[in-house]
Amino acid sequence: MRFIEEVVVDEFLPTVRSMLAEDLRDRGFTQHEVADALGISQSAVSKYAHGDVARNERVVDDDRVRDLVERVGEGLASGDMSPVAALVEIEVVIRQLETGDLLADLHEEAMPELAAADVEFAVHDPDSGLRERERVLASVRRGLRTLTNASGFAGLIPNVGANVVECLADARSVDDVAAVPGRLVDVKGQAMVPGEPEFGVSEHVATVLLAAREGGSSACAAVNVRYDPDLVAGLNESYRTVEFDAERPTREAVREAVERDAGGRNAVERDAGGEDALDDALVLYQTGAVGVEPIVYVLASNAPEAARIVREIV
Repeated sequence: MRFIEEVVVDEFLPTVRSMLAEDLRDRGFTQHEVADALGISQSAVSKYAHGDVARNERVVDDDRVRDLVERVGEGLASGDMSPVAALVEIEVVIRQLETGDLLADLHEEAMPELAAADVEFAVHDPDSGLRERERVLASVRRGLRTLTNASGFAGLIPNVGANVVECLADARSVDDVAAVPGRLVDVKGQAMVPGEPEFGVSEHVATVLLAAREGGSSACAAVNVRYDPDLVAGLNESYRTVEFDAERPTREAVREAVERDAGGRNAVERDAGGEDALDDALVLYQTGAVGVEPIVYVLASNAPEAARIVREIV
């Protein structure tokens, strides 16, 4: 693991200091004066002068870096720029080059895993969706650990298998939902996880979650378990519970059921349970149809919370 700050320290700063030292020497600075201006030792200046410090040619050839060196060198030589002002100028350029630019490219070369990420945004952008995607994947892993460590959870896995899913905040399709590839299955009383969570690998549970959100739910995660009337009755005591029709297309049936239930709740229900609590935690279920196994879906704000609710009923 290598951080972009290491690229700045190892590649950018030695190159820029070397360029500045050369620029100041060309302006008539002595070795001692260069050392004072840059806040480095005279021996370091000597190394720069004799080419003993390797330069990154891509940094040297960047027009913005060249402009920076000339601007800072001129300012320090004339006295118009203090060392603090010079530092600020350099820091500003570093921040610019870190955001999907030269330093970001050098970082991806130093850590190929970043370049290989199948996303359309930059890891170095603080507003990038990559950070959220990694957060969601980590959340699904925590939810999985909660379930697989719960004694008796395997007995709740339906015949079609179970899954743990969580979506991005602006999810629109199954590609925006992280889940286990394949499904969790019961193997001799143990819940087996076939692989690490990925985006776009859940069709059914992800569709139920997305449909519930379209119907007005704020839940971002879901876990499916086998249907049992007593289980549903127990969940209904603490959580909003909604049935949908298994004979209709899933997305349509779930969306309309959630919308209908939300519209039917009165002010007394909201005051009693708290509107946020009702919207975040939601239990959806269908009692089966020809060729369709009855299933219960526990929805919550995130995967660990959905797993916690399921663990309560084990």
